[in-house]
Amino acid sequence: MDAAPAPEPFSTVIRTASHAQHTEAETSLFMSAMLGGQLGVTAFRRYTEQLWFVYRALESGPATLADDPVAGPFIRPELARTAELERDLAFLGGPDWRAGLEPLPATAAYVARVEECARRWPGGFVAHHYTRYLGDLSGGQIIRGTAEKTWGFERKGDGVRFYVFEQIGNPAAFKREYRALLDALPVDDLEKQRVIEECKRAFALNTGVFRELGELFGTDGPGALSA
Repeated sequence: MDAAPAPEPFSTVIRTASHAQHTEAETSLFMSAMLGGQLGVTAFRRYTEQLWFVYRALESGPATLADDPVAGPFIRPELARTAELERDLAFLGGPDWRAGLEPLPATAAYVARVEECARRWPGGFVAHHYTRYLGDLSGGQIIRGTAEKTWGFERKGDGVRFYVFEQIGNPAAFKREYRALLDALPVDDLEKQRVIEECKRAFALNTGVFRELGELFGTDGPGALSA
């Protein structure tokens, strides 16, 4: 009698299940225009500002999750981005970059959901953590390269330090270790499905931020730039 096939790793399942939402986010009109050089550095700055709000939420909540068996293994100091975002924003907006800064409504909704998961649902927090940080280590490098080329930033310097993980010497190996943590997630199949749905929601929240940025910079809505 043939042995049953090995179950598909959860890291593969979550990536496959959220592929459509991931594609929708990364091919938004705003992101396409920014990566295509159709927008100025002000758009990049506004995008970076929205990221700051999200990463503050991601990185302020984990203190209570560090010992959690589900979320704790994912909280790695070498991933922390808030300080790098603040350095980038000081470069992009000057020393008073915080003055009057408010999140877009879609960003506020995104932050509220991350904070809720950090307080109440470790599995949901993992979904948001995975969506952001593995994306930063992968597609985020494309954004960095485009920003350096389009606006003349120093390679891996001020303005794009958010995308530079100085404490991760081998990003490919780190991503393999991260996926192994996902594969070993100590939850049942029902909870894994909930995590997948939250991952889809995280991508949708990202898409909402891009849509509002697009409305600000003319890539979405009437008279929009061609993508």
